[in-house]
Amino acid sequence: MAKTEGQIVIKKYANRRLYNTGTSTYVTLEDLAEMVKKGEDFVVQDAKSGDDITHSVLTQIIFEQESKTGNTLLPISFLRQLITYYGDQMQMVVPSFLEHSMRAFTEQQSQIREQVNRAFGETPLGKNLQLPMQMIEDQVRRNTEMFQQAMQMFSPFMTPPPKETRKAEAKDIDELKEQLRALQNKLDSL
Repeated sequence: MAKTEGQIVIKKYANRRLYNTGTSTYVTLEDLAEMVKKGEDFVVQDAKSGDDITHSVLTQIIFEQESKTGNTLLPISFLRQLITYYGDQMQMVVPSFLEHSMRAFTEQQSQIREQVNRAFGETPLGKNLQLPMQMIEDQVRRNTEMFQQAMQMFSPFMTPPPKETRKAEAKDIDELKEQLRALQNKLDSL
């Protein structure tokens, strides 16, 4: 495979076609999404100028995934908040914060899967058990709160959410904690 420093090179032509120089085949955005999921490292270059356009192609993949599946990963409130940071002095902090949060989330997800595997082993239940949504939602809430707190440290004049919203979020978090306790008790009893 043609690689640049361990990366597969994908050329994007003016007709919007993507060409994998390693396999000498044309690929689609869906193929690139699968490569990402498999952990394959690639760089996308404009075929004419040689410019690295990987960022815009990955963003396009996210846009298509959000549009076609109906299962959005990026809530509207998050997108709105993200847009507010463009052109703001905090713009430099956001990418590293998001990258760190995703890395922590991935590590915690792996730990949870390991705990489920230890608890249930190779039983049919263990093979079919999905990662509980409450745990994911709890982690997302914690990351969102941490992000908001970090942004408020740098932007003290941001208005906090309304009191009713904070109360509802606190209630949701308490319910999630209770569900996690119940789930942990079930795991412990098994």
